Amino acid sequence: MDKPFGMSVHPSPGQTGTTLINVLMAHIPELGLVDDSMRPGIVHRLDKDTSGVILVAKTKAAQMNLVEQFKERTVKKVYITLVEGNLKPDKGTIEAAIGRDPINRQRMAVTHNGREARTEYRVLKYLDKYTLLEVTPKTGRTHQIRVHLAAVGYPVVGDGVYGSKSKYLKRQFLHAHKIGIKLPSTGEYREFVSELAPDLQEALDEISAGLPAGQ
Repeated sequence: MDKPFGMSVHPSPGQTGTTLINVLMAHIPELGLVDDSMRPGIVHRLDKDTSGVILVAKTKAAQMNLVEQFKERTVKKVYITLVEGNLKPDKGTIEAAIGRDPINRQRMAVTHNGREARTEYRVLKYLDKYTLLEVTPKTGRTHQIRVHLAAVGYPVVGDGVYGSKSKYLKRQFLHAHKIGIKLPSTGEYREFVSELAPDLQEALDEISAGLPAGQ
C-alpha cells in the first residue's frame, strides 16, 4: 500500500494520532488473526514522515516468508530523495556502521561500534544547490539513508533531525519509490511502485523553476 507522510506505521509509547495499523485494521479486520501483537501484518517500516510503498502481510505464512526475505536481504528497496548540495561522484556506495548517537539517544549516528550499514546511490538530476537521488539501502538500519547522507555532508532536504528544515517542505524529502519481492504465494518476483508524493513533487517543481517556496 501507499503510506502518506505524517502517519506512523504502528503504535508506540507516547504515540498520538492515527497509525497505519489503525487504518488497516478498520478496513481488514481479519488482519488481527495474523498475530496478536501490536503490529499485525507488518514486516518492515517507514519513518513517520517518509511516504511511499510499504508491504503488509494478510496471513501468518506470508508474514513469515516476507520477514525471511528481509532478513536474507533479497528484498529490493529503492527510495527517491533530494539532498542539499551537489553530490559527486554521480553514483557510489556509502559504507559506515550506524548506532545510537552517544550524545543524543533519540538520534542515530555513524559510530565505530554500530551495526554494519551500506547504502548505494545514483544521481538522477542536479538542481542548482540540490541533488535528486535514487537510493538503494542494502541493509535496514534505523534512519539509515538520512544518517548516511548527512554523514557525507549532503543531508536530506527538510530533515530537521540530521540536517535542517526547508522552506519548501514540512518534512524530509524522502519517498519509498519501489520495492521488489518474491510473492509468498508463488515465488514469482514482483516490483511495486509508488509515484512521488504530491508535496514532494510540488517542492521539486518549485526548486526546478527557481521559484520562491509556496509560489
